[in-house]
This record gives sequence, structure tokens and C-alpha cells, in this order.
Amino acid sequence: MIKWQIGVIDGQTNERFERKFVTQIKCPDFCFNEKRHNTRRCTLDLTETETTKNAKTTTQYKINHKYCRVCNRSSNEQRKTEKRKPNLLQSASFFLNVFSRQIQEGEEIPKRMNINANFLSQCQVLTIRSFINMYRDIGYYWMRLAVYIAIAFGLGTIYFDIGHSSSNYSSIQARGSMLMFVASFLTFMAIGGFPSFVEEMKVFQRERLNGHYGSSAFAISNTVSSVPYLLLVSLIPGAIAYFLTGLQQGLNAEKATEHFIYFASILFVCMLLVESQMMIVATIVPNFLIGIIIGAGIQGLMILGGGFFRLPNDLPDPFWKYPLYHITFHKYAFQGLFKNEFAGRDFPNFPGAGPSRINGETLLRNFWQVEMGYCKWVNIGILFGMVVFYRVMFFVIVKTGEKIKPAIRAFRLARSDHAGQVLLNPSSSSS
Repeated sequence: MIKWQIGVIDGQTNERFERKFVTQIKCPDFCFNEKRHNTRRCTLDLTETETTKNAKTTTQYKINHKYCRVCNRSSNEQRKTEKRKPNLLQSASFFLNVFSRQIQEGEEIPKRMNINANFLSQCQVLTIRSFINMYRDIGYYWMRLAVYIAIAFGLGTIYFDIGHSSSNYSSIQARGSMLMFVASFLTFMAIGGFPSFVEEMKVFQRERLNGHYGSSAFAISNTVSSVPYLLLVSLIPGAIAYFLTGLQQGLNAEKATEHFIYFASILFVCMLLVESQMMIVATIVPNFLIGIIIGAGIQGLMILGGGFFRLPNDLPDPFWKYPLYHITFHKYAFQGLFKNEFAGRDFPNFPGAGPSRINGETLLRNFWQVEMGYCKWVNIGILFGMVVFYRVMFFVIVKTGEKIKPAIRAFRLARSDHAGQVLLNPSSSSS
């Protein structure tokens, strides 16, 4: 990174004409390397002479920078470097012309120029950069996609064709187990991208301190850039697991498509929720190893309180049912998938338990203890609302940290200074 320092000093002794400003033009395509010997120094001197009524004033413009070590990786990169230098000099000359005109006209030069892009441009650039980083980092989504496909084939072979072989009562439990695995353990693996996100958070914190963009632009760009990859991860493994097991197909092709889209949407929004939770964990705990442990613990508690391993009416009231059962997203994922699979169908009843067939609504209400006061689309709407809530919480935590961390550092510095004074002069503290 090159830092240009541009200074304009009016040589006249009159204070009214004294102007001095400093700005920086940064080029991230260069790099410094102390071991390289191809050191270049670039200096540009521009001298203008203007005549006033009383005296002859000379204004000197200097553009110089410290020694720039350019990494000699290849001859092609050196040629590109040589081509970039005139552009930098032209940019510097442009700033000089603007400021010199302001000096000559007697205008006040602002202390700090706001040259940041607008909010939409920031979101666009950050989205493209984050998308490229996710594409290049094999551990972010590509490795997860490969593992998801392998697990989807495992689910499809273990529960193969249970949707069409509904001749016994055990197929009800098999469907519930398969859906539970999709909504809990497949989404649980979304914490695998936590180390890559921690590195992205470090870049964000450094650039945020430099004032390049805000927290809201980062949160929006990270969400938008991850959507295509999450759609890919949810559609391909979801299709493999859904059609191999032969889940709800509906009465026609349109109904079959609707049931599958709902199934993939639940998987998509659950993974987005887990990533949102891990963003909050990364903000609080920057260490990726401790962050993975804490994130896995949170997911484990939510899975236990989701209403599958222990039915809702059997959950203990303190903590597990109030509030965990009502705030965990697994509750709405389980119930949405169960409604998508069992509603509108009938199954063989347990032998000797009444009628030979039992409809899906009765199963949902009595066997799975699902809340039937609203449809399955309300469940997925609640899940998307949770995504927005967690993203807003991430934004609030980041903004709060920006206010609190400097105060904590100042408090610690004040305590350390006080302790040093006590050590240097213990008699004053005792008196």
C-alpha cells in the first residue's frame, strides 16, 4: 500500500494566505517487502509563480512518498505496476489543482474531505468481494456441499422409499426421524464456516476503524453474498434426500413441487439462522476454537428443546419449555416440516388402537403435539423473521462494542497509570 503525502504551503508571510493540507491516495495493489532490492522513489515537484500587487509569491507543490518496495513476483506484474504509476500521479495532480484553485480564490479548505462512497455502492462492492472470497475459500461452502451430498445419499439409502411404503405404522416414526435429522444435524454443520467468518470479521474491524464503511453495509453484504451458496447447499442435497426417501408427493406435479420447495426452504432458512447466530458468537468471541465450542453448545441446547426428543407437553417448565422451547428455531422447523409431510394424508393406525386408518391432522395434533392453529407458511415466516432479528442483533452488538471498548481501554489505562504512580510514590498513597 502506497501512501502519498501532499502538502501545499503558501510562501507568503501573511497568515491569510497560509494553507496547509495533507491527504492520502492509497493503492492496495502494491506490497512492501524489505528483502527486495528493486526500490523506487517517486517525487514530483510542481512550482507555480503568481504575482500579487505587493509581492511575488511562489507556491510549491510536492508529492513524495516513502520508499516503495514492490514485490518482484513476475515481469508481467512489474509492467502492470509501471502502468499504474502515471494514474496515481494524475490523481495526485488533480487534487493539487483543486486545492490550489481554492487557495487562490481564498476559500477555506476543509480539514477532512469525505470521499467515501454512498451506502449502496458500499454494499455492492462488499457483496462482490465477499462473494469472491466465499468462492475461493474451499472450506467456506464447497467442502460443506460435498459433505452434505454424502449425508443426503446416506439419508436416502437408510430411509429409502418410506414415502411409498406406508403399509405399517412404523413409517410414521421413520418420517419424523428423517425430518428431524434434516432440520437439526444438517443445519448444525453450518458452524463449519465459522473460522472463515472470523477471518472476515478481522478484516471488517480493521476497515471499520479506518472509516471505509459501516456495520450495516457489512451485515447486508455478507447476507446477500451467502444466499447463492446456501441455495446451492440446500437444493442439491435436499433434492437427493427428499426424492430418495419418497416424501410427500401430493396429488399432482404442482403439489409435489410445492412440498419440495417448502422442504428446501426450511433447510435454507435454518442454515441461514445458524450462520446468523455464529456471526453474533464471532463478534463476542473472536477466537475461532472457543467460538465453535460455544456455538455447538448453543445448537445442542436448541435441538434438545425443539420438541422432538422430548415432546412439548413432556418438557420441564423451567428453562426447557419456558423460554427455550418457544425461542428455539428448531421448534418451528420441526413443526413446519411435519405439517408439510403429514397434512392431507392418512396412515395405517396402530393395531388395536381404533380405526384401521388415521389421518395426518390427527397425527400432528396427538402424536407429534404440533400447534395446529396456523398453517405451515406461518412457521417459515417466523423463521425468516428470526433471521432478520439475529442480523439486527449482530448490528447492535457491533455498534455497542464500538462504544464500549474504547471506554474499557481508557478505564484500564487509567487504572494502570494509577497503579504505576502508587508504586513510584507509595508514601503519597498511604497519607
